[in-house]
Amino acid sequence: MVGVIEARPLRRGWTTGACAAAAAKAAFAALLAGDFPDPVTIALPGGGEAAFALAETGRGAGFAAAGVVKDAGDDPDVTHGALIRVRVSHAAPGAGVVFRAGSGVGMVTRPGLPIPPGEPAINPVPRQMIRAAIGEIAAQCGAAGDVVVEIGIEDGERLAAKTLNPRLGIEGGLSVLGTTGIVVPYSCAAWIASIQRGIDVARACGITHIAAATGRTSEAAVQRLYALPETALIDMGDFVGGMLKYLRRHPLPRLTLAGGIAKLTKLGQGRLDLHARRGLVDFAALATLAARAGAEPGLAAAIATAETALRAEEIARAAGFALADAIAAAAWEVAAGVLAGNGMTLEILVFDRAGNLCGQAPFAPVHGAPPRNRRT
Repeated sequence: MVGVIEARPLRRGWTTGACAAAAAKAAFAALLAGDFPDPVTIALPGGGEAAFALAETGRGAGFAAAGVVKDAGDDPDVTHGALIRVRVSHAAPGAGVVFRAGSGVGMVTRPGLPIPPGEPAINPVPRQMIRAAIGEIAAQCGAAGDVVVEIGIEDGERLAAKTLNPRLGIEGGLSVLGTTGIVVPYSCAAWIASIQRGIDVARACGITHIAAATGRTSEAAVQRLYALPETALIDMGDFVGGMLKYLRRHPLPRLTLAGGIAKLTKLGQGRLDLHARRGLVDFAALATLAARAGAEPGLAAAIATAETALRAEEIARAAGFALADAIAAAAWEVAAGVLAGNGMTLEILVFDRAGNLCGQAPFAPVHGAPPRNRRT
């Protein structure tokens, strides 16, 4: 008899901000009292506590330092296993907590982010957590909490190249992130937050036309088409719904939404999360769409039995039928419905795997009627 392997629950982890707060608390305790608490316990923003083991400690003239290795649980976080180092030293009386970027932590250089240009990329909630941890130790020791907190991330500059930080104008390393202190596996919260920050930066920089793409090929193609600056490019991946919902509340004048045939077919079929785990292309529905757009019955039947959306488009193109335009028009209707008449104009571009434009729903205001297909 073959045994049944039960799937274990995915293990949660800790954000960079939580690790930095723990290291800061341990270092400040050692600066005041001489000993490093290990493990060190911090309060989480949503309630409860978490304990962290220290990976390294050190003291010198006027400072103490501690390091925590980030455990992101079962989430494929780029910073999983990274060493978060914090050095704490005394600041001038009345200074409060002063934040500095150490090696591997980036600096903000563009407006639109939660932290202004010229500041280290340490987000508001991690700052709040660190201030609370410093305040707790200061109260215990009867001391002032006037300190300089310098945060570094080992190998952070190299790791940052795998993130959207360079595009957001965060230079020299990673951001210290987290809103709850907890990493929920595969929640993709960091990616969605990066999409939102990308929109914020574009708005703050006065960009009037942004392009959101499902992948690198379509992004490169739409950038060539319009000669857009990098600040105008939004790497939305599969999270078209999250991107559109944020734009509904924070609109810009023009949006080009670009992607491959399969992804945009799923959008046209009402899917706002385009990942394969959320569902595949419905080929019967695709055939119905083609028939409504004027495809002959035989062609619609061939589309219904195609192995992939790309193959369906190849069959249609060989028959002289613009299936990709019909897909773009359907995707336009769904996306415009999410934007809900906020005054933006929207365009859908469908690209093949080589980056060639094969379908388009041209710019039209989202509060108007769905656009008629035409090439520009």
